Amino acid sequence: MDIRERKQELRNTIWRRLQEESVARFPGAQGRIPNFVGAEAAADRLTRLDAWRNARTMKSNPDSPQLQARKNALLAGLTVYMAVPRLRDSLPFIALEPNRLRVPPHRAASIKGAARYGRPVAIEEMPAIDIVLAGSVAVSRDGARLGKGGGYSDLEFALARQAGLIGEHTVVVTTVHPLQILPEREIPMTRHDVPLDFIVTPDEIIHTARTFERPPGILWQELDEEKLRAIPALLRLRPKGRTP
Repeated sequence: MDIRERKQELRNTIWRRLQEESVARFPGAQGRIPNFVGAEAAADRLTRLDAWRNARTMKSNPDSPQLQARKNALLAGLTVYMAVPRLRDSLPFIALEPNRLRVPPHRAASIKGAARYGRPVAIEEMPAIDIVLAGSVAVSRDGARLGKGGGYSDLEFALARQAGLIGEHTVVVTTVHPLQILPEREIPMTRHDVPLDFIVTPDEIIHTARTFERPPGILWQELDEEKLRAIPALLRLRPKGRTP
């Protein structure tokens, strides 16, 4: 079994487990970053981190289980950056700036709310990112993370890293249900996969061992021409004469 097949097998295991244990919320777990019972409690526990209290900026995934965390960030005065779906626009991120919002945080923090009330920005306009909030299908205590398989979360990280917005100070966190935690070394990690610093559940905060290196930036040799041409930000950052 190759790495892609193994990752998909693990996703299916977690999706099935959440459904069977009745902790997956509507519309179900399959094929998604699963929304789970206790997501709000996990988001509230996340605010106990020193890294959260000291943060000014956060890049977040747009998925439902992290909605409360995005609301909490805006209420705390953090500027939240959410990626445009598939990074397809020339301005690939949407900035939610608390001092500019004309609506309450709970209206701006959703996918539709961000698109309506946020401000599209280029990577060149963005400041340094203090926290990366990632959605996860599965995680392990060694810092491994598995998304839903599209690869865009890792690519968003790589873009920000390439642009100098993510450094060693940046903390990578996720919120999950305890049933999404797998044994260490069970999730295969590749060079472009982003490891976690903290895993937060409704009941605990896990400071991971993080034995995996962070991607240094965009791994150009792993990108095909079709994806390059579909993402304007990649084309702007692509070194002259560099091909996948």
